[in-house]
Amino acid sequence: MSLVSRATSEQRGEDHWLLRLEVHLPCAYEALWPPLTTADGLRGWLAEADVLERRLGGAITLRRPDDGTVVTGRVTAWDVERVAEYTVGECGRIRFHLEPVGTDSTVIRFVNEFRGPEAGRLDHLAGWHEHFELLDSALAGRPANWTARTDTRRAALREAYASLART
Repeated sequence: MSLVSRATSEQRGEDHWLLRLEVHLPCAYEALWPPLTTADGLRGWLAEADVLERRLGGAITLRRPDDGTVVTGRVTAWDVERVAEYTVGECGRIRFHLEPVGTDSTVIRFVNEFRGPEAGRLDHLAGWHEHFELLDSALAGRPANWTARTDTRRAALREAYASLART
């Protein structure tokens, strides 16, 4: 089974998008919470968390290790070991909702709501898909090597999502 079992996008206005991805990971939700909600955990697959106040309304500042882009925002939902939601800069609202499947598997029901052009929709789908692959690797003890990262995988995923849209 693919890591991302379902990915959808919905246009909510001229430049307003809502993406949903369903991600299945072979680990208990307790093990998944720290990589989604701590600076050390986020570093392994998403971004450097220069600021992360782990509470509703808390500040968050994320910096992409590969190009230094910085986005700031707030923690807009927080339910320990179930829901973490951050609303940050151009990324918009990103929500991780964890659902245990038995004792050793978890589904992340992920939502990304943002503003941008159609091309941004494909970039966000491909980017999040790639980040969830990086999360899976980090959970297996192989955190992202940001200096070795290239755009090859993301470009392939973007083309795959564009192809799905054409069919």
